[in-house]
Amino acid sequence: MTLAELLVRLGSFGLDLTWRVEFDEIVDARCVEVESRSADAGMDTLTLLSLTTPFLQLIDAEARGFAQDKLQLVLTECDSSWWEVRAVDERVLSELRHHYPGATDL
Repeated sequence: MTLAELLVRLGSFGLDLTWRVEFDEIVDARCVEVESRSADAGMDTLTLLSLTTPFLQLIDAEARGFAQDKLQLVLTECDSSWWEVRAVDERVLSELRHHYPGATDL
C-alpha cells in the first residue's frame, strides 16, 4: 500500500488537513520535492496526492496531518512494508480497518 492509497482511503477527513512529510531515506526524486514543499507551512492533501501518484513507495517516511496547527493524523511507513497509523479521531481508524481487514491494533 502506498501513501497515495492511504490518502484516498481517508476520504473527506483527509481533505482539510495540511501535511508535513519527512523521509529517512530518499528513494525517488519526488521525495525531495514532497519534503521541500511540505516544510514550513505544509501542503494540502490534493497537492500531496498529486506528488505521490502514480506509485511512489516510501521507506521510513512520516506524514503528519494537521488541522489548524493541531496534529490530527500520523502516517508512518516503516521499511516500505507496513504502515503505522495514529489518529485523533477513532472513526478514521475504523474506516481504515474496514478497507484493510488485515490491519491490527498496536
